[in-house]
Order: sequence, then structure tokens, then C-alpha cells
Amino acid sequence: MTRPILQLVLPALIVSLGTAHTCHQDADSCEFWLRIDHRMTMVKGRIAVFPENGQLYSYDTVNTSAATPMDLSDVITADGWEGYRLVIVANNSLPGPPIEVYEGQTVVVHVKNALTSESVTIHWHGLHQTGTPWMDGVAFVNQCPIHPGSSFTYRFRAKPKGTFWYHSHVGSQRTMGLYGAFIIREKKPMEMKELIAVITDWNHWDSAEVHQQMLYGMYDHRVNLGSTDSLDGSHFSLFRYQSGLINGRLYDGNKHNGAPLHVFNVTAGEQYRFRWIAAGALFPFRISIDEHNLTIIASDGYDLKPKTVESLVINPGERYDFIITTDKPVGNYWVRAITLEVNVNHTAEAILRYDTADNMEPDSSKKACTQDDKCVVANCPFSYYPKEANTVCIRFDEFKALPDDDPAPTAPQEQLQERFINFAFPGRSWYPSSANGRSFVNPPVSAMTQPQELGKYRCGEECTEQTNCHCFGTMDLDHNKVYQIVFLNMGNGKGWAHPIHMHGHSFYVVKMGYGSYNETTGKIIGDNLDIDCRGGKERSMSFCNNATWSNSTWFGGNVPGLELMNPPRKDTIIVPSGGYVVVRIKADNPGTWFVHCHIDLHASDGMALVLNESFPHHPKPPKDFPRCGDFDYKKSNEKIKPNPEKENMKPAEKMISKEQFWVVTGCLLGIIVFLGFIIICMICNKETSKNMLWIKTIKSSLISHYGI
Repeated sequence: MTRPILQLVLPALIVSLGTAHTCHQDADSCEFWLRIDHRMTMVKGRIAVFPENGQLYSYDTVNTSAATPMDLSDVITADGWEGYRLVIVANNSLPGPPIEVYEGQTVVVHVKNALTSESVTIHWHGLHQTGTPWMDGVAFVNQCPIHPGSSFTYRFRAKPKGTFWYHSHVGSQRTMGLYGAFIIREKKPMEMKELIAVITDWNHWDSAEVHQQMLYGMYDHRVNLGSTDSLDGSHFSLFRYQSGLINGRLYDGNKHNGAPLHVFNVTAGEQYRFRWIAAGALFPFRISIDEHNLTIIASDGYDLKPKTVESLVINPGERYDFIITTDKPVGNYWVRAITLEVNVNHTAEAILRYDTADNMEPDSSKKACTQDDKCVVANCPFSYYPKEANTVCIRFDEFKALPDDDPAPTAPQEQLQERFINFAFPGRSWYPSSANGRSFVNPPVSAMTQPQELGKYRCGEECTEQTNCHCFGTMDLDHNKVYQIVFLNMGNGKGWAHPIHMHGHSFYVVKMGYGSYNETTGKIIGDNLDIDCRGGKERSMSFCNNATWSNSTWFGGNVPGLELMNPPRKDTIIVPSGGYVVVRIKADNPGTWFVHCHIDLHASDGMALVLNESFPHHPKPPKDFPRCGDFDYKKSNEKIKPNPEKENMKPAEKMISKEQFWVVTGCLLGIIVFLGFIIICMICNKETSKNMLWIKTIKSSLISHYGI
């Protein structure tokens, strides 16, 4: 694995194992270049390599103890699998190079698609793109895809400050490795050293294969692999986890393949700010560092009142910033990322290494959670761990925003707009993915820049309370109105937790409602009853496409327990199975904004919709912005009625010779000269007539007066 995954940032120096893209604090504009290519893992130049004891060796090495390890630079190791996986990467690195800028700067990124057979776009995850909605990077929502061999220049303002990232937004292409950190800093001295980490689940299949496996099943040598379950009894979709990358290692049971791990180098007696980015396709990870507590200070770019925990759960699309204090004995400590699956041990690892510590793997242990000293976990997608785990959950709705001057937007009761969106799999249990029963289908045009061509692709009357339809699903938002949107996960299509990401906004999380759980086992036993799924059926049978509050007095902003003064802000939030999340936004950012589950497989299959915000105020795209769409030869040629005689002419007959050209041209010039001569004569004749009339007038006057 090439090493832009981490960089150690000092006040005036950036020390990185990869090539970071940074911008000077005083610059007004920052310019970067990303080249998107296919690469193979575990190959250095044209030489295959293999891992052993944390090192890489040439494929033909027989005795590693007597051989010199190969330099890790320019090798994408991923998990060290010797099957040589095909990846899609930016600037030959996995993850792509970190981009670091300062708040308010203009960012210009030139993207060259050097792939031979795939289109691509780049989404700037978490940035609002105020005034530049056509730069949000969602294929067919904000722009046309960048075709193989083509280039596209993104230009936008860097705001707000915080931890963000960039990634492909075409199909399931992100699972191939096209992602990287995007950090926006405040223009002030840094308070402490920083470390960046990107975590993802990983396997050895192409993105198209991953998508097909989710839909039609996973099999290996005539064995149906099936899916796994979460601690609360909810499910995970079909994704064959083979490793987790911080870097990573390929595990077979408890035995690993010896691939090199990433090392976070630290100095004793200091504080470090970790910026964690979850780039995964499916699984949430529980992050911890042996013998070090984590003090959470921000999520998705927005500051939180600090909470100190043993570990935190991070879902695909989320970012968390936390501080550690390096006050332990000098040594090596495991950095652990463990999925929330049961009956399997899926772990990603890295090393926290103090200066002067030996270059060796840690022998540290994870904290033992006891009844007297329970472990505290932040951002649980459920209410309880099993009782015997001696673990306490802090749900995200227990966090508060750090600033006291950023309350949730409000409106008079009669003007507050309220919407419900159910993210689920109504119909046949796990299929299809949908939002309010509408499985999102991309149009063939760019919705933001070609809205007049969307008509026939929009959802229509066929989408009802108890049906599922496939169409371009939208929700219209009126300019400057306040919207209270309820994300829910209920009805007969529940059973999977969904990290919902909203483009164009960082919403205010004002309330979360979880399902009912068994406090001993931690298993979910029922939906939250605050929501009425309607649909004329029992809750377990309803698609929940037209949900509402069970208590009608809750409308107009009267929901009990709303946190309006210090609500935390997010752009990606977990919606638990059987539960809901209440968020607020003000529709003051005109554009088309994608809202979707950030589990790659769910979004690709249709769990999404588009907010059509403030349509009359949509800004015009740049001149010559690319267009796309279908081509119908028959319709195109109906407008042109061909001339059979002309069509049957030979090419030479459709042309004229040079002699014919000059003859025609000479005749035309002669006609023009002749006409000019006639006009001049007419003018002269008119003037002569005027002169004769004047002479006659004088002569008559003389005769009358003098008798001449």
C-alpha cells in the first residue's frame, strides 16, 4: 500500500509517507491534479512481490531471512493478497493523496480519467458547494460522467472547515479504491500535531461483481456464503469481507499473511488529533487504541462538546475527530478497528508507535470491560450491548454542539415544512433498495444542468403507499423555507441500519428515536411507536412509504424532546433499524442534492432521492458545461426529409468545378455593376430635372416683374 493514508502535520512542516497535496495558508487559490488509473496491487514496477513478517520481497525470493526487503514505495499492498487485485486509484496511490487547504480558499482540481473503459466523477463529501452545485460530483445529478480519456476541472470554495474526503460517485466504483482525505483547516496556528486515518472494508472483487453478489448471492465452490448479522440482530448485506484497510492484512481465521501494517509515529507526553474517515462499502467499525482513551471533539467537520470514551463506532461516510494523550510507557500499541458483526472476527489493525520504541509488533491488549469498569462506546447504532459485554452505549443524540451560537433553524408552526423519508427494502425483504418505495434510477442527463429533459424519468402516479417503483425520485424544497425531515427505517423492509448522507447541507440533528430492545441480550424486539407507517396494513406488512407521526399533535415542531439550542450538525447519520432521526435544514442552497444510504451497495440499487432545492434560484452552470443524454436515430432523422434523387447522387455530382464557380461569380458581379450604373443614372437624371425647374422659375419671375 502506498502511504498517503497518514501524514504527520507539524505547525510548519508536513511529514508524510505519501505525496500530500497542500496549499499555503496565504494563497487565495489552490490548484491540484488527480490522474485516475487502473493499477495492480502487490506489484513493484513489473515485479510481483509477496509479504512476510511485515516486509515485501521479490516473487522469486527463496530465503527471506537472507534477502533484502523491497522498498515499500510505489507498491499498493492493500491487504497483501498475492492474487494481485485490480484497483482504481488517484495518482497511483491507495488511498489517493490527501488534499489539505484552508477555509475560504478557492480550490481547483483537474481530474484526468486515464481509465480505458470506465467513466468517473469525484464527489467532495461534506462540502456544501454553495453557489457551485454543478461541482458536487454526482454522475447524472450534478454533472455528466467524465469519459475515458477526458478531463474535467472542479472549482469550488473550501468551506466549512473540518475533516472531509473525496471519492468516486459512479456506481460501486468507490469499492475499487478511488478515495482520499480532504482536510479544510482554519487560518490559525495548529493547536497540536495531527494524524489522518482512512478505514475501509475490503475484498478481492471488481465493483460490478460486488454489486451483483448483493443482488443474486455469494457462492464459493458450491457453498452459499450468506450474510452476517449485527449485535442487535439486524442484518448486513451480502459483502464478502476479506480484510480491513488502515493499511491491512489478509486474515485466514486467526492467522494473517504478514503484510506490512501502517505505523502512527508519536512522541511521548504530547496530544494528537486523529482525523478518522470511514470510506468503507458496508460495515461499521468500532475504533479503539489499546490503553489510550479517545476524547471525541468533532464529527463530519463540526465541533462537539468533548466526550471521552474507550472506543467509537464509525459508519461508511462518517468522520470523527478525537484526541489522544501519549502518556503511556514508551512502546507499541495496537490500533484496532473491529466490525459489529457477530460470530466472526473481522478486524483491521495498525500500530501506534512511540519514538524510541522497538520496531516490532505490539503485545498490548484491548481493555477488559468489567462490571466495575465498563467500556464506553460512542455512536452505537443500537441502544444496548449484550449485558455480559459490560459496555455502555452513547448514542449520537447524546452529543451537543460545541458552539452556543448555532441553533437549529425555526419557523412559525404553520410555516414549518415536514417530510418523512423511509429508507428500506419494501417488497421482497431485502430487495429492492428504496426511499419511500421509490428505487432511484439515474436519468441519462445531468439533472442540475439539463432539468428540462427530466420529465419522462420522474416518478409518477404508479408509485403508491404499497408499491415499489423504479424512477428518478425527487423532493421539491421551496426557497428559504425551514424543513424538518424525518429519516426512518421501518415497515416490512427494515432490518438493516442505514448511514444516510445528504449532499449540499450539514443538517441539525434535533432528535433520534430507536426501536425497542431486550436490555439483556441487546436484540431489537420492535419498532419505535412514534411513527405511524399507514398504508392500511399492519406495521409488519406496511411498506411505510407514506409515514407520519402517530400523535398528530407532534406536527408543527411540537415533537417532544427536540434539541434546538445546541444540536450537533452532521452530513451522514446512522438511521437504526426500527428507528428514526429528525433533522432540520433551511432551504437556502439552490441546487440538486443527492440524499442516499452510504452503504455503496444500497445506494447503487436505488436507496436514494434528489432534493430539488429552490429551483427558480438554481445558478447557471459555466459556459460550455458538458451535456449528456440518449440518442434516438429515428427521432433525430424524422426532422430531416431526405431527397431521394440527391441521396442517389454520386459525391462528384454533388460538387461544382472551379470553372463553374468563376462563371457564376463573374455573372453575379456583372449584374451588380449594371445595377449600380442604372442607380447612378437615375440619381443624375433626378438632379437635372431639379435644375431645369429652378431655371424656369427664375425666368417667369423676371418676365412678370420687368417685362423681359
